[in-house]
Amino acid sequence: MQYLLMICGDETAEEHAYDGCGGWSEDMERRGKIRGGGGLRPPTEATTIRVRDGEVLLTDGPFTEAKEQIGGFVILDCADLDEALELAARHPAATYGSIEVRPMLGPEDFA
Repeated sequence: MQYLLMICGDETAEEHAYDGCGGWSEDMERRGKIRGGGGLRPPTEATTIRVRDGEVLLTDGPFTEAKEQIGGFVILDCADLDEALELAARHPAATYGSIEVRPMLGPEDFA
C-alpha cells in the first residue's frame, strides 16, 4: 500500500529547508520504498484557489493560518501502516517538525 508522508514544520523549520535528509532518502531508495516526493517552496509563495458559484477566487498565501505548514512530501510503498510509521519516524524532519502519515487511495478504490 502507498502512504503519503506530509512533512510539516513551523517557521523555524525553514532553517532546515536545505539540510537534506541525512541519508534517509537514499536508504528508502535502496530499499525500493520511495514512489515520489519533493520539497515545497515557502507558504508565502502559495496561491489558494476556490470556485464558488462558478466564480474563481484566488488568495495569495496558504488557505489557513496555522502554526505548521507542509514543507514537503514523500510517497512510500509499505506493507502496512506500522512499516510506514516506522520509516516516517526515521526521517530527520520528525525531530524538528511533524510528519503526517496517511494511506493513499488506489485505483481499486474508484472502481
